[in-house]
Amino acid sequence: MELWILAVATAIGYLAGSISFARLVVAWRGVDADIERIEVPLGHGETFVSDSVSATAVRMTLGPRFGCLTALLDMAKVAIPVLAFRLAAPDQPYFVVVAAAGLIGHIRPIFHGFKGGRGESVIYGSLLVIDPVAVVGTTLLGAVVGFVLGNILVLRWAGMILLVPWLWVATADPWIVGYMVFADVVYALAMRPELSQYWRMRGKGTDPTNEEIAIEFGMGRALGRGLDRYGLVPAMARAIRGPKRPRPRD
Repeated sequence: MELWILAVATAIGYLAGSISFARLVVAWRGVDADIERIEVPLGHGETFVSDSVSATAVRMTLGPRFGCLTALLDMAKVAIPVLAFRLAAPDQPYFVVVAAAGLIGHIRPIFHGFKGGRGESVIYGSLLVIDPVAVVGTTLLGAVVGFVLGNILVLRWAGMILLVPWLWVATADPWIVGYMVFADVVYALAMRPELSQYWRMRGKGTDPTNEEIAIEFGMGRALGRGLDRYGLVPAMARAIRGPKRPRPRD
């Protein structure tokens, strides 16, 4: 492995990742909105706050069509250089370095005061080049686990954890597996502000329902409502607890 090529791959990945398509899409639409701070009222008087400059922020500002466009652009900005390096040097791990540097650039973009998104789109964009079958397979497995546990956060993120053993079995490539471990850790650290709010509300008993989380993450109200009603573990808990007693009327 050539050090100068490694340096070039790192620089290209980081600079590509630093392109903030969330900001560019909002600017393109000519909307005067601050997408660096999003506040979402929840039940029980709670408010969910996020400073992630991401496709989710664009969706909440401009609607799902532009949120989807932003996510696709975020995926492409790293997927394209990853693909280029993989085609140019398939027997070298430069493409993995590009993917890792792109993730850091997305979270800490040099062009925007090191304030970016959380990195989920970038991770999946790179993985669609590295192993698209793994993305599909672990997403489906994660959905099953999330449905069993009746938790939409598990449904959304279990696949990212399952990618580690899947890629180990599928590729046996320590560079690829190492990248996935790195991506999971970096993503978890980036998500700390949101996760800390969730656990704080959960500790108070005011944690949002799956339906509320699904609306916040743009996963569809119906999906969240379905998990609230039909998730296997919550359904079993309700069966053991029994139906709620009706409130006495005045």
